[in-house]
Amino acid sequence: MPDQQADLEARYSGVGAVRASHHFDVGALEDHLSDRLPGFARPLEVRQFKGGQSNPTYSISSPGGRWVLRRKPPGELLPSAHAVEREYRVIAALNRIDFPVPEALLVCEDADVIGTPFYVMEQVEGRVFWDPLIPALPRDERRAVYDSMLDVLARLHGADVEAIGLADFGRPGNYFARQIRRWSKQYRASETETIGEMDRLIEWLPDNVPDDDSVSLVHGDYKLDNLIVHPSEPRVVAVIDWELSTLGHPLGDLTQSLAARSMEFSPFAELTDDQLGELGIPTIDETIAHYCELAGRPDVEDLDFYFAFNLFRSAAVNQGIVGRVRDGTAASEHALEIWSVRSIAESALAYARRLGA
Repeated sequence: MPDQQADLEARYSGVGAVRASHHFDVGALEDHLSDRLPGFARPLEVRQFKGGQSNPTYSISSPGGRWVLRRKPPGELLPSAHAVEREYRVIAALNRIDFPVPEALLVCEDADVIGTPFYVMEQVEGRVFWDPLIPALPRDERRAVYDSMLDVLARLHGADVEAIGLADFGRPGNYFARQIRRWSKQYRASETETIGEMDRLIEWLPDNVPDDDSVSLVHGDYKLDNLIVHPSEPRVVAVIDWELSTLGHPLGDLTQSLAARSMEFSPFAELTDDQLGELGIPTIDETIAHYCELAGRPDVEDLDFYFAFNLFRSAAVNQGIVGRVRDGTAASEHALEIWSVRSIAESALAYARRLGA
């Protein structure tokens, strides 16, 4: 486990040199920020975060401070993908209710400045845990991180979208049906080989959506490595990577946070509930019960469908990454090392088959 943790940290944590395909005109950025970003002063140093597979993210620093810049990747993109303007909007809205997100500072939709639209936000100090078993922490702190993760999720789903100006942030209702249509199209647009399991899921999922049509603001990719944990305390101080956020179904987020538990090839695959308890990591049943208590909702039914859906979407997202690797626009130099689309689709179909697929 220590070797695995060290390998993950080395690959995905921290910053490095800007990758060749993600270079931009730093002078043009300096010109743009000079009278728009409080505290900014030349010269600007730009480094690229190692983690993440989608929108290139940079640490930018000057004598006046440090910030994070997130932009659309260069090159031809799939329709509606990489909407950094939407990310900025939701972060800025959540700033109004003191939700744990970075402070949104400015957005630039003019692609002529650095080649693609971008936004700048506060750089939050803390830790990102890439290994969901969090071996670096003692048991009690590990449990506290997972409890904080769930508490923040319930707070997100309880946000008053009208009060924070996000009532039009998506079409309320039919979330899963719309998501299945969207990711089926995205998958087909970046398809590089025939995967029978994905074909079957695209056929089966639309006809088996549960009747529950709850609506809330959702993150869309809520998981441990999209959270920044306090530098020394076991609590979440920022939620990042809002690319898939919209008005949607809260159970999509909840079960996405558990998605790694449903993959046969994840770090959880061979751990029993008793072993999870020894590690201080709540089981699936404990997580769902605690969330329902926090959110004031009844128990979750149709869990197999939600796992099948989230794994299907993960497979479609990863297929998009494969397509960007092919096109030379992937955000991470380790993009090809992600779990294969076929293996994720096989796990998704296994859950669908439990429901009769």
